Amino acid sequence: MKHIIKLLTLTILLGAQQLSAQVRGNNPINLNDPNEISYLDPKNYIIGDVRVSGTQYLDNDVLITISKLVVGQYIEVPSEVTANVIKTLMAQNLFDDVQLYATRIEDEKIYLEIRVQERPRLTRIDINGLKKGETEEIRKRLNTSTGKIVNDNLIKTTEATVQKFLREKSFLYPDIKIKTEKDSAQANNEIVLVDVNKNKKIKVHKVHFDGNEKFSEKKLTKYMKGIKPQKWTRIFGPGKFKDDKYKEAKENLIAKLQDQGYRDAEILSDSVVKYSDKRVDIYVNIYEGPRYYLGNIEWSGNSKYTDSVLNIILGMEKGDVYSEEKLNTKLSGPTRASDELSAVYQNDGYLTFTVQPIIKRIYNDTIDVEIVLNEGKQFTINNVIIKGNDVTNDRVLLRSIYTKPGQKFSRELLMRSVREISQLGMFDEQKINPSPTNLNYEEGTTDLEYTVAEKPSDQVELSGGYGAGQVIGTLGLTFNNFSTSNFFKKDAWKPLPRGDGQKLSIRGQTSGKRYQSYSFSFSEPWLGGKKPIYFGLSAYTSSSSYGGFNYYTGQQMVKDSELNRIWMTGVTATLGKRLQWPDNYFQVNTSLSFQRYKLQNYAGYFSFDNGTAYNINITQEISRNSVDAPIYPTSGSHLRFSVQLTPPYSSWNNINYETDPEHVKQKWTEYHKWKFDSQWYTKIAGKLVLKTQAQFGYLGNYTQRTPTSTFERFKLGGDGMQGFDYLQGSEIIAMRGYYSGAIIPESTPNGYEMRATRSGSPIYAKYQVELRHPVMLNEQATLFVMAFAEAGNTWNKFDEVNPFKMRRSAGFGARIFLPIFGMLGIDYGHAFDPIPGLRSSDWKQSFTFSIMQNMGGF
Repeated sequence: MKHIIKLLTLTILLGAQQLSAQVRGNNPINLNDPNEISYLDPKNYIIGDVRVSGTQYLDNDVLITISKLVVGQYIEVPSEVTANVIKTLMAQNLFDDVQLYATRIEDEKIYLEIRVQERPRLTRIDINGLKKGETEEIRKRLNTSTGKIVNDNLIKTTEATVQKFLREKSFLYPDIKIKTEKDSAQANNEIVLVDVNKNKKIKVHKVHFDGNEKFSEKKLTKYMKGIKPQKWTRIFGPGKFKDDKYKEAKENLIAKLQDQGYRDAEILSDSVVKYSDKRVDIYVNIYEGPRYYLGNIEWSGNSKYTDSVLNIILGMEKGDVYSEEKLNTKLSGPTRASDELSAVYQNDGYLTFTVQPIIKRIYNDTIDVEIVLNEGKQFTINNVIIKGNDVTNDRVLLRSIYTKPGQKFSRELLMRSVREISQLGMFDEQKINPSPTNLNYEEGTTDLEYTVAEKPSDQVELSGGYGAGQVIGTLGLTFNNFSTSNFFKKDAWKPLPRGDGQKLSIRGQTSGKRYQSYSFSFSEPWLGGKKPIYFGLSAYTSSSSYGGFNYYTGQQMVKDSELNRIWMTGVTATLGKRLQWPDNYFQVNTSLSFQRYKLQNYAGYFSFDNGTAYNINITQEISRNSVDAPIYPTSGSHLRFSVQLTPPYSSWNNINYETDPEHVKQKWTEYHKWKFDSQWYTKIAGKLVLKTQAQFGYLGNYTQRTPTSTFERFKLGGDGMQGFDYLQGSEIIAMRGYYSGAIIPESTPNGYEMRATRSGSPIYAKYQVELRHPVMLNEQATLFVMAFAEAGNTWNKFDEVNPFKMRRSAGFGARIFLPIFGMLGIDYGHAFDPIPGLRSSDWKQSFTFSIMQNMGGF
């Protein structure tokens, strides 16, 4: 035993002497290599110096700090401390190799060197197999830049990011291969190569349920809104599987079950299993639980209303199926309806009103509920503050606001004020923000602050075209925030005086002598500035010729007196007033109008070719507009009824309507004209909106002795962009899929009626259903897409009218509203019913375009 101990001691001493000798002989020793150093006889030293070698990008001082080697401290060599230097630095994931060396030993001092081999740096990530836009989106998400360390974390992050992006696009099972290659242009740099095969988009084959007893699989699948399994009746195929939609579908499922009284319902487990390369099966294990019913309802904290009144407002009774969602909706939204309990209080000044339902007791299948009210105080409006209107005068906004100082606070009037501001068309609808501020709880007063953001509202129309040997140019300017009060103020012309909410429009279109049209309109919604009395003034003049011109050059070939020509001139003045009964959404307008039609050799359109006709009429219109927004309405309706009357000249003019020439009979145009238009907007789901519309028009005469007016008729078909045909004195009603005016009565006879029909028909009806969905809603632009179906027809006489026999069309389109250009649109419409006697090229128009079109009017 003694011999063994002596042998070990000798071995250790020799090893220590060898270590010292190697270091002194400029042969550094790797302190973590068992082949170079023995762990049997560690020795204590004082660290004399620590340095780092092999770095290119990293800071040496930081690495020394991480190693925890400090000059002057004692260290045992070799030991766990020297081993931890390697472990700690390798754990940083920055190096391919780390070694610790003793470079020299002087007495008790040891000098250490940390030798590192940095991992390669990233030059770039190349992604193959994806579209350019997809690659750019992934790069944004990766947020990788040149110089990053290429390590396992980078590789895994890249793969996970690509995988997540593709899952969002319904590519659940892509093949992703990632490798690196040296960058020959830069030392110690690598390029990461990502090869992607997206494979097929994944759709849902079927949803399987387990644990359901009260609900069928069909019903539960329907509740999973957003998940559309494969069905032979589904025209457009099953919906694509997306993780976010799947998560939302599970939440919808539980919400639906709880809404029907199964408040304990939950999903115990679920899984998505690959069914094929294109489809997945979904397995959902649910727990329905018992169905609960509403028990006793107790009220506390109420002093304004008695329990019985509150029960009536709540609209729920003992024994009803217990639905927490329905209960919360009845109490405080989120519908913001005027009949919910919170609205009843807040519309009566109780600004700080809160309500909280509390489950008081659950026994068997019954739930007793206590509804705790905190009524607070009634608040009175102290000040109304406007912010954000840099151009529009305060008074324009204040006169549109229904919440006035001194009134009790009303949430309903607050929302109505927001609608009225948006209807002005000068502010971003999404950024109108009303908020109570400066609440004084002792005095019960509050200020109301309306924050708005102005948007460009002026519009310009500038276009030019060439056809039939003529160049047609159009220039239109519309100023939607004009100010006559600043007209004579030099500083207000920037470039025109603005800020009073008036509208000024000027438009001109010409191709030279063959066609000219000029129009002007001005409107003031608050005449005098104190009451909502509308004043409008408009005028137009036009001149059009056909025949007598060279088709290719446009050169006039005949005398002016031989041209086929029509001149039209008109002026209209309108006064209107907002009504307070039946409610303050009603408006009544009265218009006085004068038109003159002068015809020269203008054959084929009217009942006479030469002569002058005058049209003096008065129009009475009543309308109700509760639409919530002018550009993209989501709720409300717009109803209009008007009657237009001319004097009954036939009662005193002594004209023989049987024998006198047509230009004599039509000189003083005589008619009565009735129009009705109704539009309804309903939010279906999310931002999807349904628009329904019905329109009717009738042009009649006072007596059977007089013919129906050859002017003021209706032309059905086309885009309806003009609204009024300045060439033929008729109104144009849009109906996509057909050319303008192509829908004529089926049994139009020859002679007078045939000629009159070219300028329109005296009776029309049109119906429309349109589904709209927004793509973009912001200050810069509003963009939405639509699918539509329309039906309409025209008739010559009332006894021919058949509301069930219509010309039909359907299609899809898009609208974009740009503040400077107004509403721009494109539609594709397919017409189903041909027009007898016409070739398809004469009546069928698949694509229609619209510029600055008023989407909701006659």
